[in-house]
Amino acid sequence: MTFNYFCLLGAVYHNFAPLLKSRLAAVNKSWWKILSFLLLVYTIVAGFLWEVPRLDILNETIRNLYFHVCMWFGMMILYGISFAYSIRYLRGFNYKYDIYATHFASLGSLFGVLGYITGAIWVSVTWVTQSGQSLGTVLKEPKLIGAAIALLIYGAYFVLRGSFTDMDKKARVSAVYNIFAFVMLFPSIWIIPRLVGSLHPGSPGSDSGNPALDQNDLDAGMRMVFYPAVIGWTLLGIWLATLRIRLQLIRDKSITHEA
Repeated sequence: MTFNYFCLLGAVYHNFAPLLKSRLAAVNKSWWKILSFLLLVYTIVAGFLWEVPRLDILNETIRNLYFHVCMWFGMMILYGISFAYSIRYLRGFNYKYDIYATHFASLGSLFGVLGYITGAIWVSVTWVTQSGQSLGTVLKEPKLIGAAIALLIYGAYFVLRGSFTDMDKKARVSAVYNIFAFVMLFPSIWIIPRLVGSLHPGSPGSDSGNPALDQNDLDAGMRMVFYPAVIGWTLLGIWLATLRIRLQLIRDKSITHEA
């Protein structure tokens, strides 16, 4: 009877071991996707339900930090990955790296637009309603203007790509422009707004040195949500970009195989 029992276990293992191994292999490949999902669930739940500091003007709107600022962190990382792939394309002119650069830039722009929208909503509540600033003053805000310029520069990148019919020329010109666009992010978003007067944290006269990173901006409880939120949004952007890249590679399989 004992012999039959071990034979049964052996048969079960023989039949299900390959399936189990394939499932484990799939989990090993997609662990970061699962992590992204869990972190974003945590961000949304904790972001809306956990206690936040009661600060003048900001009040409950400070919860937008987990979305607005974290999306912009994700945007910069996605643009940085796109920038790296453009350089890699120019080094060997492998067409698949142009595909990588394009889709990471696309998702970076999506996060940028979402970050801009959430920032505009935040502005309408804090600067206009609570601070009593006029709409004209807000529209002249250097941070908003710089962010809009940066997004328009990347918008021109996609218009430029659409203007070429020759694939090689499109990839080469786009790679060079993508490098220029990434370099222009820093003066338009990070440098110039911090050199001139601005309502945004980090400007001259502000108590904040680095927005969302200074100890005056975040307490320990908010940091427990903020940093996981940055990771979660960034991984989501990478996940969506890789899905689009896989579809593009399937469509252009013959071209990428030749490259």
